[in-house]
Parts: sequence; C-alpha cells; structure tokens
Amino acid sequence: MERVCEPELMEGLAQAQAYGAADFRATDQALVERLAELLGPACQDQPLRIVDLGCGPGNISFRLVDRFPQAQVLGLDGAAAMLDLAVQGLERYPHGRHRLTFRSAVLPLAPGLVESLAGGVGAGFGVVVSNSLLHHLHEPQVLWRTVRQLALPGALVLMRDLRRPANGGAVRQLVQRHASGASELLQRDFSLSLQAAFTLAEVQAQLRQASLPHLEVKELDDRYLEVAGWLS
Repeated sequence: MERVCEPELMEGLAQAQAYGAADFRATDQALVERLAELLGPACQDQPLRIVDLGCGPGNISFRLVDRFPQAQVLGLDGAAAMLDLAVQGLERYPHGRHRLTFRSAVLPLAPGLVESLAGGVGAGFGVVVSNSLLHHLHEPQVLWRTVRQLALPGALVLMRDLRRPANGGAVRQLVQRHASGASELLQRDFSLSLQAAFTLAEVQAQLRQASLPHLEVKELDDRYLEVAGWLS
C-alpha cells in the first residue's frame, strides 16, 4: 500500500480534545518503561535532560517526570491546541512543575531556536524520545535532523510509531481490533495515521540516509515500530 500523507499538525480543537481524552495509558507507560530498561538502573536516578518531540497533550512527558525523579523534561509540539492541553495539565501537576516545560516548536527547527531549546551553544539533551510523530511528517528526514540538532554525543534515542499495513483490508482490521470502542473521529484518525506511517524498510533507509547507523529499527506487535540506540 502506498503511503498517504496526513496533516502534519493536529490543530483542530475537537481533534486535540479527543486525543487528550483517549486512553493511551498502556502504550504510553510501555514506552517509558522501555526507556528505563535501555538506561539501566544506574542511570535512572541520575540527572537527565529529556526532550519529548511531538509531545501532544503531554501524556508521556508527565510520565517521564514521574518515572525519573532527577530528570528535567522538555515537551515540544507545533500544534497550539495540543500545547494548551499540556499546559492545562501542568497547572494540575504542582509536584512536577519545576521539572517539566512545554514549548511550541515546528519542525524543521530554526538555528536560533535550536540553541534556545538546547540551552545554549554546545548544550543539548541526553535523551530524545518521540511517540507517534514520524508518521505526521511529510519529509521524514526533518525528524532525524532534529535528533542530530538537539541530542548530545552519546545520547539515547527512543522513538515509537505506527507502521503501515500492507493493504486497506489490513488497515480496517487494525481499526476494528484496536479502536472499535473509540469515537468515530479517533477511528478515522487511526485509519489515516496507519496509511501515513512508514514500513520498517523505509525507516531503515531513512536512518542510512541520515547517517544514524547506531539506531536500530524493529517491529512491535501488530502495528508499531521502535527506533532505539545510542548516538556516537
């Protein structure tokens, strides 16, 4: 099945609210626990600077602050409606407010913004995470360039996203299996996202083009891809 792009930003208020209210707790926590596994016990209580690319309403950003008590987390998103939800959530989250920041950023990042987000010239993040951002991007190399711009040498990268099924029938089966109880809007979004996602081979090719050989791609269950590794 050929890839069909969807809008890069989820700017509609109804769409943002539906996404923010959806129950992604299991998959969100699975990403956070996978990050803890990759970091290892020795690193989990160490000071970390984590950037969450395409943070949406902040679901994973909040979980990162809870899971890693010494971490400073920056959540980035380009959709104002999503960031509004994230900021509203932060107002109800006093115990982690001093370690979590949300900022607006649209990829590709302007050079001046890169320095501002990273914390100055030569600064950056020791951990870069992203969940379900790649499939939104019309030009995927934008994401891998952003990783290079914001990550410190030796940084850990962990990204998860959907993978594109072989045909329309497989798309419909996945929507029925995983979103049958969701709203019509979320079912439609899930279907479009599956069609906009990349295959394992396509992401492998992207990483070769981006000269990121230390990042490995693997398939997870029936619909996800994981990209993980330590930058050189």
